[in-house]
Amino acid sequence: MANSASGMAVSDECKLKFQELKAKRSYRFIVFKIDERIQQVMVERFGKPSDSYEDFTSCLPANECRYAVFDFDFTTDENCQKSKIFFIAWSPDTSRVRSKMLYASSKDRFKRELDGIQVELQATDPSEMSLDIVKARAF
Repeated sequence: MANSASGMAVSDECKLKFQELKAKRSYRFIVFKIDERIQQVMVERFGKPSDSYEDFTSCLPANECRYAVFDFDFTTDENCQKSKIFFIAWSPDTSRVRSKMLYASSKDRFKRELDGIQVELQATDPSEMSLDIVKARAF
C-alpha cells in the first residue's frame, strides 16, 4: 500500500517486529530504513532486550536518515517501573537533501502503521536525542 504523497510502502516485517517489541519486549530497539529502489520502509536492525541506549544510538549512521523505535525503561519518582516506546526520526544535517525530504514526507504515515508509540523525537544531531532528553520526555 504505497502512500500517494511519498510513494513509500511499509513492509509487513516492520509491523511484525514492532508488535514483538511492544507486546513481547523481544527487542530493545528497531532501526528502519527506506529502500528507495523498491519504495518501501524496511527493518535494518534490531537490538537485544539487554542492549543500552548507547548501543542504540551507535547504530544510527552519521550521514543517513533513519526511523527508529526504542523501548525506554525508567523508574518514576514514586519508584514505579515504567516503559515508554519512543519513535525517533533521525535526519542528520549531513544527509542528502533528497533523503531528508523522503523521510520527512513518509514519517507520519509510517508512524501510524506502528500502533503504540508514546513519544516522538525529531533529531538532526546526537545532542537532540541524548539520554537526558529521552528521560525528560518520558515523564
